[in-house]
Amino acid sequence: MAIMGIAAFALMGYDKNQAKKHGRRVPEKTLFLVTALFGGLGGVLGMSVFRHKTKHWYFVVFFPLFLVIQVGLIVFLSLKV
Repeated sequence: MAIMGIAAFALMGYDKNQAKKHGRRVPEKTLFLVTALFGGLGGVLGMSVFRHKTKHWYFVVFFPLFLVIQVGLIVFLSLKV
């Protein structure tokens, strides 16, 4: 989870930098995939810190939703053990 969070955060920062320089961007599908695969915290923090993708409703809605689901899953699994 930590690795995916760091990856999501780094990808958000890299994509924001590339957007400023008009360089090659990270596909939105990649940002979603990394965030959905236990990178929720990094994706949400990346959106906030870099102020990136905050005007796209699907990022604003789904990135925090991924985080809530991931935290809920971790809590559920930790209580079950």
